[in-house]
Amino acid sequence: MESHLVLHQQSESTVFLLYTAGIILLLAVISYWYASKWKKENTSQLKKEEKAALKQKTKKARAAGHVLLSLAVLVVIVHFAKDLGQSYDVNSLNLKAELDVTEDAYYGAEHSDDPVSYAMKIPTSGTHSPHDLKFGFYTEKPATEMLVHNLEHGDIIIYYRADAKPEIIDQLKFFVNFRKAGAGILAVPNEDIPADKEVVVNAWTKTMALDEYDEEKVATFIYTYINEGPEKIPAQFRRGGGTM
Repeated sequence: MESHLVLHQQSESTVFLLYTAGIILLLAVISYWYASKWKKENTSQLKKEEKAALKQKTKKARAAGHVLLSLAVLVVIVHFAKDLGQSYDVNSLNLKAELDVTEDAYYGAEHSDDPVSYAMKIPTSGTHSPHDLKFGFYTEKPATEMLVHNLEHGDIIIYYRADAKPEIIDQLKFFVNFRKAGAGILAVPNEDIPADKEVVVNAWTKTMALDEYDEEKVATFIYTYINEGPEKIPAQFRRGGGTM
């Protein structure tokens, strides 16, 4: 499970950097607080030597605050630079896992603004909204009619349980960054996931339901079926989804 280790390490590293930046920022605030406190205490009632000593302490505390604040900013920059430098090459998801994929019945691809009654609880085709959704991780389930439109464009939808384990959530947030041409990934909570399944992964007329979450199978499914919908949109017209 090498891929799991890589993703887990990325998540742990990200959290560590953010905690580190937070601690350094707190120390900077404390240094500035002491500098302000000692400045107020430096009154004319003090002796010359006491005033000089207090002034020196204030100067050192303020300098420490400047250094710590700069360091905190640097750590945050490193954190975001890591994300910017992350490669999301779909080819890296070709983990060659054995897939058990259901070829679903085709229910059409017409557009309608009206609510649709689907033959499947988690549909992979059928009449759908003329509007699709942006790629990404969702904490609430959007309209099914819009999700089906995303499938038509070759997007992959990963349905997860609302009470999914944190490590699953972390990995889904990683997967939604992948793109191929004008197609992408959506991770969406869904209460219609069968009771004996942990996640359901969909492409157009394709369903993979997993008893237990398996990142290698999810990755391989994405690699195999992304941008394979009947209506492919070039990337220059569909950046991030939600445009059709």
